Amino acid sequence: MLSDIEIAQLATPKRIIPLAAEKLGIPDEVLEPYGHYKAKVDLAYLDHLPERPGSKLILVTAVSPTPAGEGKTTTTVGLGDGLSRIGKKVMLCLREPSLGPVFGMKGGAAGGGYAQVIPMEDINLHFTGDFSAIALANNLLAAMIDNHIHQGNELGIDVRRITWKRVVDMNDRALRDITVSLGGISNGYPREDGFDIVVASEVMAIFCLATSLADLKERLGNIVIGYTRDRRPVCARDLKAHGAMAVLLKDAIKPNLVQTLEHTPAFIHGGPFANIAHGCNSVTATKSALKLADYVITEAGFGADLGAEKFFDIKCRKAGLRPDAVVLVATLRALKYHGGADLKELNQENLEALDKGFANIERHVHNIRQHFGLPCIVAINHFTFDTAAEIEMLRQKLAPYGVPVVVSKHWAEGGKGAEDLAHAVVEITNNGKADFHFAYEDEQPLWDKMKAIATKMYGASDITADADVRNRIKKLQEDYGHYPVCVAKTQYSFSTDPKLRGAPSNHVVNIREVRLAAGAEFIVMICGDIMTMPGLPKAPSAEKIDIDENGKVVGLF
Repeated sequence: MLSDIEIAQLATPKRIIPLAAEKLGIPDEVLEPYGHYKAKVDLAYLDHLPERPGSKLILVTAVSPTPAGEGKTTTTVGLGDGLSRIGKKVMLCLREPSLGPVFGMKGGAAGGGYAQVIPMEDINLHFTGDFSAIALANNLLAAMIDNHIHQGNELGIDVRRITWKRVVDMNDRALRDITVSLGGISNGYPREDGFDIVVASEVMAIFCLATSLADLKERLGNIVIGYTRDRRPVCARDLKAHGAMAVLLKDAIKPNLVQTLEHTPAFIHGGPFANIAHGCNSVTATKSALKLADYVITEAGFGADLGAEKFFDIKCRKAGLRPDAVVLVATLRALKYHGGADLKELNQENLEALDKGFANIERHVHNIRQHFGLPCIVAINHFTFDTAAEIEMLRQKLAPYGVPVVVSKHWAEGGKGAEDLAHAVVEITNNGKADFHFAYEDEQPLWDKMKAIATKMYGASDITADADVRNRIKKLQEDYGHYPVCVAKTQYSFSTDPKLRGAPSNHVVNIREVRLAAGAEFIVMICGDIMTMPGLPKAPSAEKIDIDENGKVVGLF
């Protein structure tokens, strides 16, 4: 059996300039090619495109992640190819992979099997340099902070209250907490600092939520980097850093155009993690795709309690997007795992574990329909060892909810294997049953917004925080109470304990830390032991990734 990278390397992609003209009507003069098979699209051209009446926006999300994997990106790609096969004008909007997971646990994040976006190696590695630009912009601001202090600290920045961190797009636990400016007077004032991963940077969030270059620059200027001794906020604008930061991002902000194995066009742009950031591709890419295609398929990171909630409550709220339907991806393996089955035994039929694990998908379906008012399709990402009895049990258990259950074989068959799912998406979006709304309203206090997410999405009974965190939330409420909330917590459970599988209820969500993202315009609530700088596993994927004497990359999967 061929690996993902072998399948991708055997593909015959179309050159991106004629593909853009053929599929989307984009003229070559507004494309900036990066080689033959990827290109950036000019922002001015995209801005002036007319709105496309009746275009449909479909979100692909998933049940709570498990070590067995669910295949959300693979399903997104397969659905796009399936819609193309049945004659629909479709476009995908995906996130760019971070090098942290690529070299850490995932080994790649461009789909899988015969449902992939290509060029796979480029997308999984440096791509068009967007993440490097984001890291540079972030770290330029960090450098200017320390330089300002060294040069006399005219703004009176309290070195104990600097909140801005440096970033690198790699999992490196050794950088979580460090000391900078050692070595004497000429190196500045020593202070405690640390690194986050690039995808957790507020610059990444701003990049993905900005609607134009001017909006990007304005948001960058609003970043709060720390406070003075009398607790006054200091912004990037005060340091005169936002202009240079925007310059570093002027090319990165243009969406990246690539294709699937079956030549369906895809924007891959931006990539915040959903467990520590808002988990969606750029607003620019999504809104542009809605002008170019009749069906736009996008994804949000991790399970629906994280990525989908943030897609709705942050991205859609900020960008004025109105999704039409949700595809909830599940595997029978994942549901059996949530029902208590051992990881090594997931390939065996186990109706008892599937029955117990149903609670996980049941809650996600309930959340999507009741708390966001959207119709939902369950897509079973098919494995060869799935049994007829297991599939039938899941259909029967979901029947009372009126939720279509579609077995999709896109991994093995590409778009052909997703045609049933494509037809189901067309039918459900044409029914016009979407009554989209948010899980909370703008005017609710920050504490109540967090409580709404915890009780509605996670099944919690309450939220807690120590006195310092409560006081911080109370202070932020004065100036930023209208902002949405971005929860950072484990992706593996509805609770803050990654070991609690299924659908735990009546647990308490503790808010450990609160961060202001004034440029991104949301408040980050950090819960449990979640880290904004991940570490590498015992056997990282980097050990398997290599290049041969002919320059051929191996080991990505």
